[in-house]
Amino acid sequence: AGSFQEAGVIQQAYNLNFPLHTVPASCAQCPAWSAFSVSSPAIVLETVKQAGAGAEDRPEAVVVRLYEAHGSTVTAWLQTSLPVKEAMLCDLLERPAVQGRLPLEQRGLRLSFTPFRVLSVLLLLSR
Repeated sequence: AGSFQEAGVIQQAYNLNFPLHTVPASCAQCPAWSAFSVSSPAIVLETVKQAGAGAEDRPEAVVVRLYEAHGSTVTAWLQTSLPVKEAMLCDLLERPAVQGRLPLEQRGLRLSFTPFRVLSVLLLLSR
């Protein structure tokens, strides 16, 4: 019912095409854990991967790719439980953008999206 945004079509499509697979835990009391979360349902976290060119020299570099899926302008917070020491926007070839440095805030990384915009974020992790 309602628009595709209200009906959660994008999330349902991901659930259908990429179902979660359960893995037995080593203990019954293991706490729930998530490496990433995004504050807006309009933003899809599409990819998390080790940075490309030169990654073997910088294994602490991770690229996170997100996109706006509802055709809206939105500001969202990307939160991670990973030990990020530096974050910056980068292009699709994973080259840091000029003045692309993102401040690490209490709520995470603040990202601004225009309709259907793709953003790539390069995260440098503490060792």
